[in-house]
Amino acid sequence: MDKQEFLEKAKEVYKPASYARIVKAFEYAEERHKDQYRLSGEPYIAHPVEVAAILMDLGMDKNSIIAALLHDVVEDTGAKESEIKEKFGGTVTSLVHGVTKLSMLNFKSKEEAQAENYRRMFLAMSNDIRVIIIKLADRLHNMRTLSFKDPASRQRIAQETLDIYAPIAARLGIASIKGELEDLALKYLHPEDYKYIANKVAATSDERVQFVNRIIARIDAKLKEIGIKAEINGRPKHFYSIWRKMKKGKSFEEIYDLHAIRIIVDTVKDCYEVLGTIHTMWKPLPYRFKDYISVPKSNMYQSLHTTVLSSVGVPFEIQIRTHEMHRIAEYGIAAHWKYKQGEKFSTDANDQKLAWIRNVMELQSEVDDSSEFLDMLKLDLYQDQVYVFTPAGDVVNLPSGSTGIDFAYNVHSEVGNKCVGIKINSKMAHLNTPLSNGDVVEVITSSASKGPSRDWLNFVVTPSAKAKIRAFFKKEMKEDNIRRGKDMLEKEAKRRGYNLGELMACEEWKGYIQKKYNTTQADEIFAMIGYGGLTTNQVVVKMIDCFKSHIEQGNVLDIKPARAEGGTGGGSGVLIKGYDGFLIRFSHCCNPLPGDKIVGYVSRGRGVSIHRADCPNVATYEPERLIEASWPAGIGEKFTASVNIEGDDRTGLFSDVATMLNNMKIYMTGISAKADKEVGTAVVTVTMEVDNLDTLDYVINKLRSIKGVYNVYRKSK
Repeated sequence: MDKQEFLEKAKEVYKPASYARIVKAFEYAEERHKDQYRLSGEPYIAHPVEVAAILMDLGMDKNSIIAALLHDVVEDTGAKESEIKEKFGGTVTSLVHGVTKLSMLNFKSKEEAQAENYRRMFLAMSNDIRVIIIKLADRLHNMRTLSFKDPASRQRIAQETLDIYAPIAARLGIASIKGELEDLALKYLHPEDYKYIANKVAATSDERVQFVNRIIARIDAKLKEIGIKAEINGRPKHFYSIWRKMKKGKSFEEIYDLHAIRIIVDTVKDCYEVLGTIHTMWKPLPYRFKDYISVPKSNMYQSLHTTVLSSVGVPFEIQIRTHEMHRIAEYGIAAHWKYKQGEKFSTDANDQKLAWIRNVMELQSEVDDSSEFLDMLKLDLYQDQVYVFTPAGDVVNLPSGSTGIDFAYNVHSEVGNKCVGIKINSKMAHLNTPLSNGDVVEVITSSASKGPSRDWLNFVVTPSAKAKIRAFFKKEMKEDNIRRGKDMLEKEAKRRGYNLGELMACEEWKGYIQKKYNTTQADEIFAMIGYGGLTTNQVVVKMIDCFKSHIEQGNVLDIKPARAEGGTGGGSGVLIKGYDGFLIRFSHCCNPLPGDKIVGYVSRGRGVSIHRADCPNVATYEPERLIEASWPAGIGEKFTASVNIEGDDRTGLFSDVATMLNNMKIYMTGISAKADKEVGTAVVTVTMEVDNLDTLDYVINKLRSIKGVYNVYRKSK
């Protein structure tokens, strides 16, 4: 659409005063974007004009059109928001601010930037729903011109569109945008599949048009006969929808709803009368009837769907709806626009059509981390719905697999927090029982309840329920969360061979948490782990990365003297003379045992490793890092040792070794054998657990008594 076409269309749609403001915005954007060009070679102003045109087709208000024209001037031209506010007002500025990307901020990764961008978009949406509709129009035009991007960018943008933007359009009920986004994404993500489907559709086009026209003619004649006024037309199926069905194992020819008829009538009464008439004309297929008028979808969609069998055995789908329902099906939330003379968009709690938007608003306010918000948003976007009823008969739609606890938190946070029981169809049920379509759900609450159980996080489905449960633990049980989180973190660090205190003392780690979580307090991190806002894996992996970076920069461990007498090293039982508090690990290169002379080596990032004093590797280490170590009396632990048993290659040697060790009650962690057929010898290698060097010597002597064994010795490696 060129400049003149756009302005003429705007003049037809909007009142003179509104049109004058749109012209002013166009001229401002055109001036700001002058000398800027898209990859296609066309002037950059073409993009905001196309975005604004898409919004005009949706019937959006003047401020949305103005914001669309200006949506890139802050990011791409250096225009100041203060200037936009002065020229076009606070509402337009707020919309532009909400749509603006975050490329001007510094992020450590593209994923982090993307997550924060979505979070900011939904934060803006919580104040004004127009932000997301403008963003969808922006993405749609970018997808229409995606061919000018490089292949890697095409793949990334198409996948992002399929993952986030198309599902959002679906949730908002904007079918006209959702279908085109999906088809365009398919074109770039699976070009061969797209081409195949396009060719098949084109090849059967004439036949399909003739079939549909015959069906329409029959329906039209019948409805005129019974006096019902209707618009009847064929509905082409989107390529992406065909592709999804083919991915489930169907051939192109087996997808019967390629043939679809849409009947639009004046009243709801007419919808059901037409349905009855259709079922007298053709046989309906069982289990293929859906009544979305009585129970609308969560995105406001209403219609009757039925699949019937033609006289020649070809199944086809018929959709029946009113004109208002059709407008909502095509334009979704944009069809329910409530802006009047600057009045803000209503998000009244009684407006069920906005239920999903309210859930997202709650989610963004209850989740601190942008990446977690994005993960939970994706989870919410991709779940099918289940429709249940309150005892009063109100319909509640929830993601498929939802439980009574999800239902309770959907009612209100306090209802969920005080829930002590659930009744499904008047019968008591387990809290984790999945709900089914048509269930009547009643929540039993108690003021004496101390709050939700942490176990609920294991079975609730809705992101908002998860967020509310975590919010409860975060607020109400901070001290417990700190203790629990610290304990969990210490265990995970120790499991990975690190000392938590050393990891947390690293300056790189302190800088990271200040930037990432806006805190320098370790307790805040412990609390987040304790209430489930962070996982130990997330934190420890980052800690280790920071610690290694610290070491690679040439920093040496700060070894602080402790008591004059030796102290235990992290509970291992080994005494490290003059030092205390280090994590001890036993080196696998020599597997030291109590009774061996040992030495400690202060390793970079792994505490103190204990070696046998005669270990060959010790000679290669930096002398200043070697530290005196000794065994205490009665250590009482099991240690790993490996021995080689050399003998004649005979049948039964392997079995005799295993039997002897079993009779001695020696626990083997590994056993293998290798034979040399040319010289007739064999070597059996056994790894076992023993108490100390004396025990190992005793075992070695016993193994030497086995028939045909001529040498048994301890392995160094």
